[in-house]
Amino acid sequence: MTTAPIPRFPDGFLWGVSTSAHQIEGAADEREPSVWDAFTAEPGRVKDGSTAAVACDHYHRHREDVALLAGLGVAAYRFSVSWPRVRSPRGLDFYDRLVDDLCAAGVRPVPTLFHWDLPLGLDWLRRDTAERFAEYVSVVAGRLGDRVRKWITLNEPAEHTLLGHALGTHAPGRRLLFDALPVAHHQLLAHGLAVRALRAAGATDIGIANSHGPTWAASEDGADVAAAEFYDVLLNRLFADPLLLGTYPAGLGELMPGDVEADLSVIAEPLDWYGVNYYAPARVGAPRDTETDFSGVRMPAELPFSLREIEGRPVTDFGWPVVPEGLTELLTAFRDRYGDRLPPVVVTENGCAYDGLDDQDRIAYLDGHIRALHDALTAGVDVRGYFVWSLLDNFEWAEGYARRFGLVHVDFTTLARTPKASYRWFRDVLRAQR
Repeated sequence: MTTAPIPRFPDGFLWGVSTSAHQIEGAADEREPSVWDAFTAEPGRVKDGSTAAVACDHYHRHREDVALLAGLGVAAYRFSVSWPRVRSPRGLDFYDRLVDDLCAAGVRPVPTLFHWDLPLGLDWLRRDTAERFAEYVSVVAGRLGDRVRKWITLNEPAEHTLLGHALGTHAPGRRLLFDALPVAHHQLLAHGLAVRALRAAGATDIGIANSHGPTWAASEDGADVAAAEFYDVLLNRLFADPLLLGTYPAGLGELMPGDVEADLSVIAEPLDWYGVNYYAPARVGAPRDTETDFSGVRMPAELPFSLREIEGRPVTDFGWPVVPEGLTELLTAFRDRYGDRLPPVVVTENGCAYDGLDDQDRIAYLDGHIRALHDALTAGVDVRGYFVWSLLDNFEWAEGYARRFGLVHVDFTTLARTPKASYRWFRDVLRAQR
């Protein structure tokens, strides 16, 4: 592993870490249920049979976690606000306390307003869920907006659409395949309505956290190239084009519900910055006769593509290939594709699953990706921040507690927190950047 110092980033570059409410908060009895509570109650949905009823118990131990943030030396903490918790009588009181404690510690609060934990009874197949979301956003902004400056509307609508509604491996567990496209549209509409609600509340620093990655064709064969192009449209452009260009990729707009042109004028409300979650590229080929098993996600044979292994690369405990230069490729490609329509970029998630307290593999991963981010900056991409996923080991959705992404180890029996070697390494990186 390299021992060379991390290159210097510009003054004011925003360094942070990320978490999400359902994955760490626990205290399920002090909020309304979500689609994830219903999903995890069904046998076989989560690999280890666990739930997030307790998780890291951040709800009761948040001051301990704020102290970890302060000790780490990050400038910002990206967390999510649980919509089901806000619907309970004292739900916003918790976020009031959290934001106050973050501000007192000198850590900027960066709330994400939706990170997959949809209140039970709402449904992204219905248009009115977007309207209910905007109402909820207005309530949160009215309570926290005097201290919160930087807002994120949605986290990874692509994954929530694909895994939750097309393939059924995440909540709410539907297997609709391409009939899930209205879910994408309604989430994008919810984003646009949320931007308007936040602007009405006086917010001036608004973004979204979309997952993106380069798409590589499995070969130069025409069928593989076509499959890769389709996958790129589905996972990258379907969610970026409406936001940044005000249009859907060719052929997709007519598959969306409602008055699409009118909705696009809402979806394309100007952003102050664009959040990118990056983990790995995808190597894509023509469809095969059998399902593809991709890092535990079954891709049905009836899809017009199949995901292939990227050979010659180390993989994380999740089976994801480690390709730091993919981040540089992605960001420079976005700059070239969207030009001056692309606002400043913040990497809102980047991290890896590895076990152990002496997590040298995680250090190597983060080191490589931070250097790749600096390469994108040097190449002219306007990058303003970087957030590691994640502060804590947590409930990793359908994987349960088997995958550990944290800079801090959590013993899920005692809930004791133990900083890992990567925590200390990142702390030293941040000190050197000051």
